[in-house]
Amino acid sequence: MNKKIIALAVAAAAFGTQASAVELYNQDGSTFSIGGHVSVSAKGNSESEVGGTDIIANSPRINFTATQDLGNGFTADARGEYAINYLDGGENAFTTRLGYIGVTHETFGRAVAGTQWSPYYDVAGIADMPIAFANDFLYDNHGALGTGRAEGMVSYRNDIQLGDNLSIFGGLGIQDSQAGFDTRGQVSLGANFADFMVGYSYNAGDRDVNARSENAFSHALSAKYGSYGNGLYVAGVYTMNEYMHTTANYNVDKFTGPVLDESNGIEFIAAYAFANSLNLSINYEAVESSDKAIVDGTVYSQMAFQAEYNITPSFVTFAGYQLDLGNDQNEKENDMWNIGVRYYL
Repeated sequence: MNKKIIALAVAAAAFGTQASAVELYNQDGSTFSIGGHVSVSAKGNSESEVGGTDIIANSPRINFTATQDLGNGFTADARGEYAINYLDGGENAFTTRLGYIGVTHETFGRAVAGTQWSPYYDVAGIADMPIAFANDFLYDNHGALGTGRAEGMVSYRNDIQLGDNLSIFGGLGIQDSQAGFDTRGQVSLGANFADFMVGYSYNAGDRDVNARSENAFSHALSAKYGSYGNGLYVAGVYTMNEYMHTTANYNVDKFTGPVLDESNGIEFIAAYAFANSLNLSINYEAVESSDKAIVDGTVYSQMAFQAEYNITPSFVTFAGYQLDLGNDQNEKENDMWNIGVRYYL
């Protein structure tokens, strides 16, 4: 695991994906910081009976991260991250998003235990970038299926540098059994060369479907060029699945439909960030099903045009309009829009 990768791994543990956090302590090889972000936006749709215009929070969170130099090249880190329900209040003001302990070494790699972003997501999440609209199908029961944040997971990752512009990376993950889901495993492999990345991941384990046990598995293939928010960025993800997806759209009804026996997911994004920090993007997403008993065709398909602008490195405005491109479920098309601001701690 080369020094550049270990530095990025520890920085991500300390500060999150946005390079902004408040470091409260740094002494004798120990650090402690607070990070996260809060957002407020107006979100609406073309069908008022579906919900009209709402003021929403766009996945706000706060995290607390500590790191400790263990010596001999090892660094430990621990993170707790919590979703903040600051618009509705009530008893569930905070809910857990992440909670893990990790150990990283520049040669031996990185091991993590707890609720964490999964190795599968390392490969499949490369198009999940814009604030307003992004890769919905990854979040269909993602905590139990390990396609996004994976609950109760032990993982290992490493990145091996083969030259100045070439490295290969891999990851393994095992999840505890949960209600309706047996123990799951996943493996990810890929390569970085210059500004390009290609990757593959396999994710499998049994789940309960209609009072029977079925092997729910996914193959994910992805490729990207560039770095999101820095000039040109292009990325695509294609998944082949059995018993992984439901019939619902995350933006409308949070995946409450029946489980599909076979499905394919696709996500593509092209973005360009100008020198003044204006980032324009277009993304396309669709889920296709061959389950003749439920949906034989398009579950949903959508395309979004989006813009993000950093007024300061910590204060971002964003806007997006998502076109509903239709489905084969006889559901009415419903375009959506979202405009708001985000502040990174």
